[in-house]
Amino acid sequence: MENSYRFFENKECQYYPCHKGIENMNCLFCYCPLYSREHCPGKPEFLEKDGRRIKVCTNCTFPHQPQNYDKVIQVLKQTFFS
Repeated sequence: MENSYRFFENKECQYYPCHKGIENMNCLFCYCPLYSREHCPGKPEFLEKDGRRIKVCTNCTFPHQPQNYDKVIQVLKQTFFS
């Protein structure tokens, strides 16, 4: 898969690969744009600390899978344009 507006793989990143088990790591959403959403299509975990609920996405690979680009964009459109 080539680098494009839908996919970017940065093999020179000091954290690459940040998740194991993905053949084509899409680094385009390195920082997940869905992090601020409590309900997202990924599989985050939640921790309770000092009375606060904290979203932990360490084991979530959803935004890094190339086939999920359209789904991420769809959720962002719903967030900002509804």
